[in-house]
Amino acid sequence: MTPNLTYVLVVGVLFAAGVTLLLERSLTRVLMGVILLGNGANLLLLTGGRAGGPPIVGTTPEEEMSDPLPQAMVLTAIVITLGMTAFLLALSYRSWHLNGHDEVQDDVEDRRIMDLADRDEGPGTADEQTVGEPGEEDDPVPTPTGADAGRAG
Repeated sequence: MTPNLTYVLVVGVLFAAGVTLLLERSLTRVLMGVILLGNGANLLLLTGGRAGGPPIVGTTPEEEMSDPLPQAMVLTAIVITLGMTAFLLALSYRSWHLNGHDEVQDDVEDRRIMDLADRDEGPGTADEQTVGEPGEEDDPVPTPTGADAGRAG
């Protein structure tokens, strides 16, 4: 079965809107993004199956039966989407009562990594040996330790 162009466009719009909403900072928008992605996935799975009669042996000839696998996968996807929706609703509700808003804030580690990235001048410029004053010995190139050890190379 070839999918209808309308279904393909609707699936594309649902996925695009869902991903866009998932990238927001508000938990309410993330929740809406998960719901849209779940609905897009369900519609995509249903368009992949063969249309026909009920897949019950004895009531419908084998050639005219619909494919039951996409239907079972959609039921599983519905349960997963419902679980994610309930979790995000609880998270959003808790955030609203604690902070008065549902915006996700940067934590201390995120800020530290952003500061390190802002101070980084590029590969090789900070790790090169510097030439000292006349009469002084040049210091050897320092060996990176701690957080800088992962960036050396």
